[in-house]
Amino acid sequence: MPPDVSTPKSAGGRPKGDPAAVRSATIGVRVSAGEYAMLRAKAARMHMAPAQWLREAALARRLPSPPVAAINREQYAELARLSANINQLAKLANEGARVTVAKTLLMAIGAETKRLRLALLGIEADHDR
Repeated sequence: MPPDVSTPKSAGGRPKGDPAAVRSATIGVRVSAGEYAMLRAKAARMHMAPAQWLREAALARRLPSPPVAAINREQYAELARLSANINQLAKLANEGARVTVAKTLLMAIGAETKRLRLALLGIEADHDR
């Protein structure tokens, strides 16, 4: 009798999905009984499981911006003062008044503006330049 050369049967079942989309990590979150009841109710209203509702809510929601560092608030206030002074000079010039600004002052304002911009980005300015 010749050997059986039949093709193997497929395993059946659902086809495998994209390996990059497989959810393998778990995040444990403890909630009170009242919070759990609220989560279940919200999920039920959306016809979702609580885990699915939490995932959707957490990933779709835009979180508030992180707080601004104190140094940035101080630098921002300093930049606002400089801007106000420059705006006053520009208003006078636009009204036809003669405005004379020393070149050294303009250079100092430019350097200070550059320093403030870098400070707001968290970069310390190089004073030798």
